[in-house]
Amino acid sequence: MDIARDLQCQRSSLLRRLERALDAPMAVLGLVWLVLVALELAGRSNAGLLIASQVIWVVFIADFALKFVLAPDKLRFLRRNLLTLFSLALPAVRSLAVLRGFRVLRATRAVRGLRLVRLITSLNRGIRALGRTLHRRGFGYVMLLTLVVLFAGAAGMLAFEGGPDGLLHYGDALWWTAMMLVTMGSDWWPRTPEGRMLCLLLSVYGFTMFGYVTATLGSFFISSDGDRARARAPADDPPREVRGPQATP
Repeated sequence: MDIARDLQCQRSSLLRRLERALDAPMAVLGLVWLVLVALELAGRSNAGLLIASQVIWVVFIADFALKFVLAPDKLRFLRRNLLTLFSLALPAVRSLAVLRGFRVLRATRAVRGLRLVRLITSLNRGIRALGRTLHRRGFGYVMLLTLVVLFAGAAGMLAFEGGPDGLLHYGDALWWTAMMLVTMGSDWWPRTPEGRMLCLLLSVYGFTMFGYVTATLGSFFISSDGDRARARAPADDPPREVRGPQATP
């Protein structure tokens, strides 16, 4: 029993050291992966970028497999990284669609649903990578996060709603997504189920972000007014003691 417990402690310690060592490189690869997915959805990818995306995918699989082998509690590790496992399985499912036996799948709406899930999981990986890169969470982190959501969301909207009756190019998708994030809305609304789902997610994020920015700016101006009021007060005046009403004899 003691030997098994010591072995489990050693594997846990090795897993923590490995995660710390690979944290920064995997964070950079996560952001690069999100950029490649956005370029692919926007129709700006090429053979070289697709190869780079496949290479990063293989690196992600190797990283996940190594951590899974070292994890003392395999089921707990899978529960904590279920979304990561799902995102790693999506490119394999997508590659099956290009085989001859799966041409029917390519013609169905299931492929578009997979692209939406792939965008969401890639965005989640990119957000986590950005959070690990910026250790301090504050207004700057929220602004960078909003830019990531803006560019990735615009690529997804162009992939789902691009066409003569929808978004003509990436600039239109970028403008429409920006209007959704600042809660201004637009006269045009998506028509596909995938576009509507992505629109809903962008609206929820934009509403949350708008509330955070409003609260941050409000607290900033309130604190600035308080600092100016304290600066104008004479420094040699003693603080006044607040007294209650005196009792009459």
